Amino acid sequence: MSATPEKKAPKKSAPRTEMPVQPPFVRIQNYLEVALGYGEEEARAEAARCLQCKKPLCRQGCPVEIDIKGFIGQLQKGDLPGAYKVLREYNSLPAVCGRVCPQETQCEGMCILEKNPDKTGGAVCIGRLERFVADTFAARLAEGDAACLQITGEAACRMTRDDLRVACIGAGPSSLTVAGYLAALGIKVTVFEALHEVGGVLVYGIPEFRLPKSIVRREVDAMKELGVEFKTNWVGGKAITVQELFDEGYKAVFIGVGAGLPQFMKVPGENSIGVFSANEYLTRVNLGRAYDFPNHDTPIFKADEVCVVGGGNVAMDAARTALRLGAKKVSIVYRRTKAEMPARLEELEHAIEEGVHLELLCAPLALNADENKRLTSMTVQKMKLGEPDASGRRRPEPIEGETADIPCQLVVIAVGTKPNPILLEATKGLSLNKWGYIDANPETGETSIHNVFAGGDIVTGAATVISAMGAGRKAAKEIARRLLGTEL
Repeated sequence: MSATPEKKAPKKSAPRTEMPVQPPFVRIQNYLEVALGYGEEEARAEAARCLQCKKPLCRQGCPVEIDIKGFIGQLQKGDLPGAYKVLREYNSLPAVCGRVCPQETQCEGMCILEKNPDKTGGAVCIGRLERFVADTFAARLAEGDAACLQITGEAACRMTRDDLRVACIGAGPSSLTVAGYLAALGIKVTVFEALHEVGGVLVYGIPEFRLPKSIVRREVDAMKELGVEFKTNWVGGKAITVQELFDEGYKAVFIGVGAGLPQFMKVPGENSIGVFSANEYLTRVNLGRAYDFPNHDTPIFKADEVCVVGGGNVAMDAARTALRLGAKKVSIVYRRTKAEMPARLEELEHAIEEGVHLELLCAPLALNADENKRLTSMTVQKMKLGEPDASGRRRPEPIEGETADIPCQLVVIAVGTKPNPILLEATKGLSLNKWGYIDANPETGETSIHNVFAGGDIVTGAATVISAMGAGRKAAKEIARRLLGTEL
């Protein structure tokens, strides 16, 4: 009998194309973007990995329903303007989403190549390709590339219906999505923003090293070219109300004010000098440009030893910011383990690479101060994991008698936010849920008030940029259907 021929091992697909980044020891000395982005050769190599599936699962994982197969297919052909055009048909903020979306749990998580990563190399890097298309298109547009000019010219030629006006209160991701969608259909949109810059969490919450503010301004400028009007320093519920907007002739109002009221831990010592909410800390650094003090006139509280309470993306942002501001030791205090942290894996890995310490299975008991009420340390309760709670994560339980003190002169509390009541209390007839968020139809975004819509964190509580954009897109579709009898 002849020997049975040996089976050849299946050929492994090309691995994911790594993103160039600043080395950790370099980037903690500056506030520049950590991830440097693909070059053309890297983008071509990564785009070539896409199988162009007949039934692309990746699109099902995208809250704004981007034709992912379509834009990557254009990249495979070498057609950058074509790829950008596909993106902009679905997404008003492609350069932003390419940087901050949790693609690993959304589009990339659904990619068929992710089903067997050992053999396939893992999911296509959709977010990195989206960023490449948006950034490279903008660069070529600035150089006067004819193909790029043609696409932006098409947008500029759309007819605007001044008799159809829509107002957005808040200028974060959900409102920007509504504005971009409706403006592309010729509907006149005015966005009212309480702060002095447009972008919401994109400008006050996410640090420059993750999302440069020039990128946000570029995306906003593109909307201005479509005719969107932005009014800053207008506080919804104070400077303008929903009823006043209808009285002025607006046909629909979208509420996208986020949930920016910080939550605290309610432990002794929270009023000590050196204790900040993550909202205030990051707003001072990002919107106030405190990282560049004294060139910008917003000072920031600095300390050698810093503790950040929480395990999400906001906690990572605060911890990495404190390192860049000169802290010698930064610790993230989290009551569960690393595996349960809700932060994006990439952000957690970057934080650890940069030297952030993890104080896991620890829950704050008290913040201790000296006779001048200046913070000196945090007392923590040691925890263990019990049975899963409603979130599916194992519930932390205290270990009787086991506590510890962590020296620190600055604590940043990043344990979540809740809705600011100013606009909500000023809007009669607006139905809220038991947590104080706006009760909105999940399919259309409409609230209890006819032609008043809402989306983003003010409806869901703190979530991702892309989920807020998905809510804005649903609302914009319904507004367009009512005003025009059509959708984009």
